[in-house]
Amino acid sequence: MVEDPGWGSLLDLVPALGLRAVPVAVDDEGPAPEAVADALRDGARALIVTARAQNPTGAAVSSARAERLREILAEYPATLVVEDDHGHGIVDLPLHPLAGATAHWALVRSGAKALGPDLRVAHFTGDPTTVDRVSGRQRLGPGWVSHLLQEVVGELMGAATGAAASYGARRDALVVELAARGVPARGRSGMNVWVPVPEETSAVSRLLRAGYAVAPGARFRIDAPPGVRLTVSGLAPREIPAVAEAVAEAVRPPAARRHG
Repeated sequence: MVEDPGWGSLLDLVPALGLRAVPVAVDDEGPAPEAVADALRDGARALIVTARAQNPTGAAVSSARAERLREILAEYPATLVVEDDHGHGIVDLPLHPLAGATAHWALVRSGAKALGPDLRVAHFTGDPTTVDRVSGRQRLGPGWVSHLLQEVVGELMGAATGAAASYGARRDALVVELAARGVPARGRSGMNVWVPVPEETSAVSRLLRAGYAVAPGARFRIDAPPGVRLTVSGLAPREIPAVAEAVAEAVRPPAARRHG
């Protein structure tokens, strides 16, 4: 089971491993419980969840949603649950894990988003069997993680950066500006805002002509409706109204033209 819309690289990785991706709808609080329950009844054997700062929608698993998903997963104890907490350090919402709801689970917390993409070090925990399997696979590749990088990440993780508040303020302001122009958007956490659009190619093209680059939603979805992803990490507060106006113009149907 994978979130839909969800991270594009994961959607590519699953079939590359010889597995079949089962899309489950995701709202602001995480994977939809009904979709997860249906997929489990149909034989799905693993669930991958983005705990916070879900890419591309900004969803974050709430306490109530975590409790409901744990109840559902407890009925299928052989299911593998993998939680991606890449948003640690850039999100001001608490973590509500699913770990332990099933016999096999893993939680990964990367430092790449909060500290920089060159620091590709992550904290990893899970049940003994899953941890042993990952460790065994790692010995066939890199073997070990640089002690220097581990020390740098450990030191930086203890320093407050203010990134969560900064991203949150810009993200929320963009969602508000879009709503004021009649454009619904999603962005509960992290640095991304998901905007449903009638047709992705047209919206992306019109925004490019206006001077803005956005990611087309096709990269992130399986069955989910069309949309585009906006990233606020490089967006200055003073630019937000102009961006919102350009997005609103891009998602409006083009004016009818009369020929002849």
